[in-house]
Amino acid sequence: MSTQFKLGFLINPVAGIGGSVGLKGSDGKDTPQKAIALGAEPKANLRAKLALEVLLPYKEQLIIYTAAGDMGQLCAEQLGFNTQVVYHPTHPETTAEDTERVVQVLQQVGVDLLLFAGGDGTARNVCHQVDGYFPVLGIPAGCKIHSGVYALTPTAAGRVVEQMLNNQLVSFTDADVMDIDEQAFRSGVVKARRYGEMQIPSQLQYIQAVKSGGKESDELVLMDIAADVIEQMEDQLFIIGSGSTVGAVMAELALDNTLLGVDLVQHQELIASDVIESQIMQAIERATDGVKLVITVIGGQGHIFGRGNQQLSPRVIRAIGKENIIIIATKRKLQSLQQRPLIVDTGDRDLDSELSGYLPVITGFHDQVLYPVASPGLD
Repeated sequence: MSTQFKLGFLINPVAGIGGSVGLKGSDGKDTPQKAIALGAEPKANLRAKLALEVLLPYKEQLIIYTAAGDMGQLCAEQLGFNTQVVYHPTHPETTAEDTERVVQVLQQVGVDLLLFAGGDGTARNVCHQVDGYFPVLGIPAGCKIHSGVYALTPTAAGRVVEQMLNNQLVSFTDADVMDIDEQAFRSGVVKARRYGEMQIPSQLQYIQAVKSGGKESDELVLMDIAADVIEQMEDQLFIIGSGSTVGAVMAELALDNTLLGVDLVQHQELIASDVIESQIMQAIERATDGVKLVITVIGGQGHIFGRGNQQLSPRVIRAIGKENIIIIATKRKLQSLQQRPLIVDTGDRDLDSELSGYLPVITGFHDQVLYPVASPGLD
């Protein structure tokens, strides 16, 4: 009789809840309530489900140890997994303390791997309780994913566990746990700090790199890219994504820019700043002359959707249309990916598939390259 794989499973139910409504995260006691009041819907359980679905063919080979309710139990049981509840939160609204207590219990149980869904704050909570060797893997579900303990996508996280269940030789390595000052983040300032390290599977095609914290140094290239985009600005509504490369376009237009948010521009004038998902949809519905979306690549990882721009939800992206997405990046940034594809992780697998393929990337004035786009673990 074969030994069952003991999988620890933990979900931070409010991870990423502030993303679609422009709150830049879920940290803070009152943030989840504010996000829900603005119309946000919890997505962490949906993200975690994508990872577990990969493991459905292996139900008989594993047992899932988790926390009650939407901290893991509901997700695992709905998919039909053999589930053992080892922790019950004392209040309906779960907290960081609940996350840390679950980690303590799972270590006592002796799980083979902890699979957890959340963002950088969740990774910090897990790391705070990890004692010695305790392998973990993160399912990206937060707004801030600076830590190297996360898989590229939820499905990619499932693929890594699948390899372990198939007895493939999966090496483990130390990965940094990073987080930023969320208060400063909401003001457009990124201050990243290392909080520790944890052991993760070192399957590089599925695990993200730690975000690059540097700024573009080649200002002339950025000016050329900005000039190309501005030349295309006619009567359409331009949705301006986050990031310093996109910020160069706003700088050339002499417009205020929300570095870590989404702005709306029409006729080269700023019409709305730091908009949330519902406001973007309203603007798209009112646009009579068409819509364009300008986005860039997140340095060090290659994501174009799914990291720091949750306002660009699947319904927003579909309303814009793949043909109206303008991707901009310097060749240096693309070369830093070392031939890895750009990553789409919208939370909608059908949309991720539709966006995959080769897309043009503007790399200078009237200069563009075709670059592959994929969702790792989707196959």
